[in-house]
Parts: sequence; structure tokens; C-alpha cells
Amino acid sequence: MAYTKERIQEIVKNQRSYFRTGETLPVNFRIEKLKKLRKTVLDNKEMLQDALYRDLGKSPLEAYLCDIGPVIVEVNEIIKGLRKWARPERHFSGLMCFPSTRTTVYKMPYGVSLIISPFNFPILLTLGVLAASISGGNTAVIKTSSKSAESTKALQKLISDTFDEKYVTVIDGGHDVADLCLAERFDKIFYTGSPSVAKHVLEQASHNLTSVALELGGETGNWCVIRKDAKLRDAARKIAFFKLCNAGQICININQIAVAKEVADEFLGYLKEEFIRQIGEKPEENPEYAKLISSDVFEKCERLCSEYHDRIIFGGKGVKENRRFSPTIIYPVGFDEDIVMHELFCPLLPVVPFEDSDIDSVMETIADREHPLSMYVFTSDMKWANKVMSTQQYGGGCINEVCIHMMVKGVPFNGTGHSGMGAYHGEWGFREFTHPTTVLKGKTHWNLPLREHPYSGKAGERKMKLLKLFEK
Repeated sequence: MAYTKERIQEIVKNQRSYFRTGETLPVNFRIEKLKKLRKTVLDNKEMLQDALYRDLGKSPLEAYLCDIGPVIVEVNEIIKGLRKWARPERHFSGLMCFPSTRTTVYKMPYGVSLIISPFNFPILLTLGVLAASISGGNTAVIKTSSKSAESTKALQKLISDTFDEKYVTVIDGGHDVADLCLAERFDKIFYTGSPSVAKHVLEQASHNLTSVALELGGETGNWCVIRKDAKLRDAARKIAFFKLCNAGQICININQIAVAKEVADEFLGYLKEEFIRQIGEKPEENPEYAKLISSDVFEKCERLCSEYHDRIIFGGKGVKENRRFSPTIIYPVGFDEDIVMHELFCPLLPVVPFEDSDIDSVMETIADREHPLSMYVFTSDMKWANKVMSTQQYGGGCINEVCIHMMVKGVPFNGTGHSGMGAYHGEWGFREFTHPTTVLKGKTHWNLPLREHPYSGKAGERKMKLLKLFEK
């Protein structure tokens, strides 16, 4: 279906009319819809796995581990906690408001939400955000990525079979269709993607002063820092797994490694061993290894490998026909080289050596760049690690681990600055898709004249004394 300006306007208008009926507000309604979403995902697991394989070459296990299973976990968490999260808060109004003593904070939905999802985890980063939108009591228009066309088809079928278009619908198409969506007045926009496109989303949203949440990868990529006292084999095993996952096309993946010179050779030896152990000597021919989303990304890998050919110490090969490109270690690389100055979003892994005694300078260099979405440090010095992780600016991260911080229940996920704004997952997603509305219930008797004129003379003096008393 071709989506025109008029068609999109009709969808938004119908969703706004439906939202204003109040049908999406009751918590029971939201829980019912979340249960329907969970059921339809489980019922259509094979269809989703097949779509992910066609788009990204994900094996059924990787598809469930990284895309489908986390949706179920997210929905379950929301269903379990929603009644508590959505309950209005009761507050004592304070002596300044006497005789009105009761104030209520309602958690109100924004209204009609627009969800713009990416290609790399097209199921999780669509339905996970949708679950948050539903939990808040909103309707949703979903604009999926044109790059993951098979997943978009699967999502359109799944959503149309489960929800009425006036409540949730999936729109496909390219950037032109996304711009048609952004031209409409939505009440909430949630965009996942690159910082450059996020600037455009923010600009368009500003015309209607629409609340926006952005989940971005970070302009200069996510760092992994390995100190000389790190458990090197353990670090290599975890990093290899992570870089192989989705062929590096993950917003929280390691973009570049900074490793202490004192242990660089030993670490890189372990890293090569782990790549081979986990995916084989020819990963570009392994059907379990995910493929790149497009020929353009494959050609970018080829171009960078050509540019750094004399420093490739592992990998550097690909098969264009299946768009699989091997994990590639580039070493040594300087802190100021172009390849570590931007997000790669592919299986290339530049490695920057440093003197362990210069670690403070390294962290200062990282801090001077755009805030990453994730940061990872490997060390035995917990005092140093805790100091770094509590003082650097980034979205989230791990000490002696990779990626699984985003799988912890009850905690927020997102970045800051060029790596995002807002947060979601569980209750944080509910908060992102609701606005706290404060309502004071007034009394019709025993009203004090404190706020009324006159403000001068003896009356004013008495009022001033009361004001100072109420401040305590």
C-alpha cells in the first residue's frame, strides 16, 4: 500500500478520535491489549524468525534471544507492574493551600504516538516501544524501517490481525513516508536510529512542540576500555560474542577498544581464538552468522578494510552475495584516526593501544567526545571502575561484562546527548509515554484570605507572618 499525505492524515485523525473516546484509559483495557500483543508474538514466532532471517540472516535462536524473547520479557514486566505504576498519587497539599488538603497526580497518556523503529532489531525495537505506549494508554502509529522489508511485512500482518487500525497500525515506506508522518501533529514521538536523523526528527517535532524520546547509537561510538589488570581471556570471550551478535549492527555494541599496551598482544591473541571458537575460521560462510542489512554497508566495510589493509590482523573478508562480512580486528589505531571518530555499526573493530599509566588521559579523551550510548570497562581495580562509571557521561554500561545491563528488569535504558534523550523499559517506558498531571481539590468553605488583597498595613503584616510560618 502506498501511503499518501491524505492517507496518513486520515489514520492520525481516526486515532485521535478514538483516543478521545476514553476507551484506552482504563488499566484493564491496557492489560488486555498487552496480553493480546504477547499472545500474537508467541503465536507468530516462526513468521517473525523467518522474517529476521530474510532481512538480517539471524538464526532462529539468535532471533529469539535478541529480538522476540525480550519482547515477551518486556510485556510480562509491564503487565505485572502496570496497576501500581498507573495508580494516581495522593499528596497532602500543605498548609499554604489550606483548607484544600488533597492533591492528586494522575499519570495521563499523551494521546496519539508515533513510533519510528530501526532495521537492526526490527521486532524488539518496534514491539518493545509499542508495549510502553500501550501501557501509558496511548494509540500508536508505527513507521518501520524500509531496510528490513520482510520484518515490516510480518509486523503489518501481526498488528493488523491483532489491533484495529484506529488503535495501532504499521506504516511502511522510505524517508518520504517518515517525513509525511512527522508533518502531522502527534502527541508523542519515539525515534530509534542515528543522531543525524534524530536532529531532523527533533526539528519537525518542534513545529508542534511534540514531546520526543530518542534512542541513538552515539556520534562517536561506544568504547570498551581494557586495563592491564583485566582478566583478558574472559574479556575476549565476552567481546567476541558481542561483536558477532547481529554482525555488530547494535546500538550498544563496542565500536572501538582501548587496550593497555602491556597486555595488548596477549588480549588480541585471545580475541582471535574466541572469534574462531565461536563462529569458525570462515564466519563469512557460516549460515549462523548474521548478514549486513544492505550492500551499502558491505561496501563500507570493504572500503574501510582497503584503507586499513596494512593493519588488519584478523578477518577483513566478506562474501558480497550473502552480505556476510567477517569480524575484523584493526590494530594499532590512534585515538584521533577517523575510524574511531564515528559510529561504525558493522563487524569492524578498531583497537587503540595506550600506556596503562595514561588511563586518566584516555578517559578524558573519551569524555571530550560525544556521549556514548554504552561504555564497558574490564579491570580488577573496582575502585577505579566504580569511579569511572559514576563520573563519565554515557547511557549505560558494564564492568567486566558486555550488553546485559539492558536486560535488567526495573532499570532505565537510553543515552544522553548524541546517544539519546528520555528512557524506557518497564516502568520507565510507562513514564516516558505518560504525563504527570497535578490536580488539587479545593474546599468551598473555611477559605483563608491570605492570598487576597490587601497586602499592606496591619493585614499585610499578619499575612507576612503567616507566610513565613508556612515556609517551615
